[in-house]
Amino acid sequence: MKEGYRLTQEEKATLQYRVTSKLREAILRGEFREGDRLIQEEWAEKLGVSRMPIREALRQLEMEGLVRIEPHRGAIVIPVSIEDVEEIYFLRALLEGIAVEKSLPFLEEADLEELESLVEQMEALPANEAAVEQYVRLNARFHRILREGCPWRRIHGMIDTLWKGIPPITPSLLSDQIREARQEHRLMLEHAKARRPKELREVLEQHIFRTRDKLIAFMAKEKGR
Repeated sequence: MKEGYRLTQEEKATLQYRVTSKLREAILRGEFREGDRLIQEEWAEKLGVSRMPIREALRQLEMEGLVRIEPHRGAIVIPVSIEDVEEIYFLRALLEGIAVEKSLPFLEEADLEELESLVEQMEALPANEAAVEQYVRLNARFHRILREGCPWRRIHGMIDTLWKGIPPITPSLLSDQIREARQEHRLMLEHAKARRPKELREVLEQHIFRTRDKLIAFMAKEKGR
């Protein structure tokens, strides 16, 4: 095979991201019932890919708690309920709010400069599917830097767990999510630069709760169809 036909690592990573996102989205849209099997061959055909990225996606979704792999049965879907969303986003707001408030005094000027750069990059992204993938990465980095200075070690692992699964896919599901989030990120940046930890915490909590409410409304609408 000629070298020109080989996928680069970046192309492989992008394909893996998109396959995982599609499967995650199908689960969140309520296309599966409790106990349904997610069959590799069927989804490989639907998405026009080989079984390898499907297999890797299922491993990721198992880590996120959206499927469980059973011997002789394969991947069994664990549907996401509105109660799950309420729990995840309440805990995210609580823990992330505490983390950014405790983190801010320890952030250095270089951190603030990177936060500003990330906000500018998110604001400059075009409105297309490819940009959503890039936005998700920039957004995750922005939130991580905000809380990076928090000296409480255990809280970081808890927040990382809550970020898996649902939060990465909301920009592709919710209308106006990116536009509204950009405004909130800009306000968080202003509070961070002005060294206002309580105000930063309040805006971040509002940002998370707004996303929760829109996601619950989306799920209720999908289930009503």
